[in-house]
Amino acid sequence: MAQLYFYYSAMNAGKSTTLLQSAHNYRERGMRPLLYTPVVDHRSGSRQISSRIGISAEAISFDRSYDFHNALQQLLASEPVHCVLIDEAQFLTPRQVLQLTMVCDQLSIPVLCYGIRTDFRGEPFEGSTYLLAWADNLVEIKTICRSGKKATMNARLDAQGNRIVEGEQIDIGHHYEAMSRKEFRLDQVSPVTHR
Repeated sequence: MAQLYFYYSAMNAGKSTTLLQSAHNYRERGMRPLLYTPVVDHRSGSRQISSRIGISAEAISFDRSYDFHNALQQLLASEPVHCVLIDEAQFLTPRQVLQLTMVCDQLSIPVLCYGIRTDFRGEPFEGSTYLLAWADNLVEIKTICRSGKKATMNARLDAQGNRIVEGEQIDIGHHYEAMSRKEFRLDQVSPVTHR
């Protein structure tokens, strides 16, 4: 039975590298994986998944209106799809996460999603919230904080390396630092303290 996986971590833990390795493994066995990346993530150009260690692959871009279930149903009419791999899965909408559960349950295609759980203020991303609720398998990819503790949070930094705690939830780039919750100081940056 096909299952929905959510591989999550703090920034810079190797999620894209792990995704690209999974795609390679499928191809090596003569299978066809489909790779997806959100339109909003343009760090490596459009339609590209790139790892910081220098490997990359072409991907299908999706936006908030993309219908995964319909698209895959149409693709299956002409050729097989053995696996769906989604980079930056935190940017999925709740409806898209539901569509991906249907890809598993109705089309029998495994779906592997890779992303972060929370933003620079410790607030959950919409897509991650539903993946955490509905995925069959939750897999943490671990990374460490400069303190040596396990990193679970994502701090946003400006060009001088100073911490930013205000701004839009989505700000694509490499100006983030993975931190432990203690180093992150959640009580000082979370909007929950002001509610």
